[in-house]
Parts: sequence; C-alpha cells; structure tokens
Amino acid sequence: MKKLSIIVPCFNEEDTIPIFFKTVDEVLHTISDINAEYWFIDDGSSDNTIEEIHKLNVENTEKVHFVSFSRNFGKEAALYAGLQSATGDYIVVMDVDLQDPPELLPKMYAYLKDGSYDCVGTRRTSREGEPIIRSFFANQFYKLINSISSTNIVNGARDYRMMTRQMVDAILSMTEYNRFSKGIFSWVGFKTKFIEYHNIERVAGNTSWSFWKLFKYSIDGIMDFSEIPLSIASWTGVLSFVSAILGLLFIVVRSIVIPGSSVSGWASLVCIILLIGGLELLCLGIIGKYIGKIYLQSKNRPIYIVREKK
Repeated sequence: MKKLSIIVPCFNEEDTIPIFFKTVDEVLHTISDINAEYWFIDDGSSDNTIEEIHKLNVENTEKVHFVSFSRNFGKEAALYAGLQSATGDYIVVMDVDLQDPPELLPKMYAYLKDGSYDCVGTRRTSREGEPIIRSFFANQFYKLINSISSTNIVNGARDYRMMTRQMVDAILSMTEYNRFSKGIFSWVGFKTKFIEYHNIERVAGNTSWSFWKLFKYSIDGIMDFSEIPLSIASWTGVLSFVSAILGLLFIVVRSIVIPGSSVSGWASLVCIILLIGGLELLCLGIIGKYIGKIYLQSKNRPIYIVREKK
C-alpha cells in the first residue's frame, strides 16, 4: 500500500484547520489503496493555529504531524519544511483554506499511479471573486515572466499539486535561500499533467496575501528565474552613453555652423540630468537587488528554524 503525504502550510488559520482536515479525510477514505499522513506547517502564527493543530495531533497521533516555526518565515519556507518532513511515496501540497478542491485528489492519484506522469498540478481557469486589479496584474505577471524566462510557468497554476518521491527529491536538492516554488516546480522538469478548475472562495478566515505582498513575491520570482532585468540595466546605460555622445556632437556642430550661438535652455538641461540620474539609480537598484540575493545566500542562514515538531 502506497503512502500519501499532505503538506499544509498554515499562517493564522485557526478557523479553517478543523474544516480542512474533516473535508480532506472524507475524500481520502474513497481511495482504498493509500495510507495518508498530514504535515501541518505552522508558519509562526499569532492566533490559535498551533492549538488547533495540537488537537488534531492528539486525536490522530499516527496520521497528523506538524512543524511549528520559531517565527514567520513565509510560505516558501513552510513548503520547503513540509517537503523535507514528508515520508510518503506521493506528496501533495494544499492550502488549508480549501481553495484547492480536495475532490480532485482521487483523480490526481490515478494519473500518478499508472506511471503516466510524475506530477499532477492544478490551474484556475477563472479568478471570479478576486479584485479586478489583482487579477489584471496576476495575468500580466505570467505574460511577463514567460516572455523573459526560459522556465515556463503556467498561467493560473497553483501550488496545489501531487508529486512522486523522485520529483520531490529533485526539488529538495535545490537548497537556495530565495525560493519561488512555482518556478522550481517547472525548472526541475518531469512529466506534468494540469487539471483545470474554477476559482473557489475561502471556506473561512481571511487571506494573509495583500496586493503588496503578492507584488514583492512576483518581483522575487522574476529575479530568481530571469537575468533580463540585468540586461535591461546594461542596455539602458549604453543608450544613455550614446545619447550623451550624440548630444555633444550636436553642440559642437552647432557652434561651428552658427558662430557665437549661446547655450540656452537651463530648464530642459536640468530635466535631462534628472532623467539620466533617475535611469542610473534604477539600474543600480536592479543590480543591487541581485547582489542582495547573493548576499543573503552567502550568509548560509537556515531557511527556517523549528520551535516544535511532532
């Protein structure tokens, strides 16, 4: 009998945990040839999340396990901790808010069981219920990153996916500090099947993902899987240099052709200086962002710190 590990990152999800466990367990009972284990990863929650996980652990000692962080390290760290802790032949990553439909689990398992695929992922075909501005920027992000990166990331793809042990081991071999799981899942390769579904609202509680957090997360994803921003910074410098040379030639030629012409237009000159200065600062910021990632990686700090594990 095969073993299925279910990884569930949690941050301030005390209301959703009992509902999630009951719903998913009912679905798993329809799959007769697997044993399931749950790994709840408490990402430094400030509510009663860990207490709810403790209750499940006491009631289901053999089935429910958990890792509790010393503080909030972010969802990427929680995913990594879950993958490290999972012992199953197959591993599935799910959100605790039930926006990842559990009823897809039997179908995902069937695809992996016959050996046709190494991973079965999910993607949303609609974003109904989301703010329009968030949906717009999410679609633009996928268009942008797929146009500048050699790693293809499917539009609407979720972290919700079931993987073989071989694929998970490949993911764990990537020990980088700055992690963008959607890109890592694609980068390691392996044969992947995507199941489509319509957007589902949270079962309870509120999301911890604000627009600003999602924006910063998207920037990290672009820089983790593309060097194009560095190329843009370089070409911006080249264009500024060429423009300056052409400007100097224009001034010299005008002085020769029109003797005694005076230099005027201080306002426009100041605007040009500010423009070029702004471009230089932008380029330095892009380069600094990459250097900052190298700096964090060189420190060799752990991706997360465990306060309690069972």
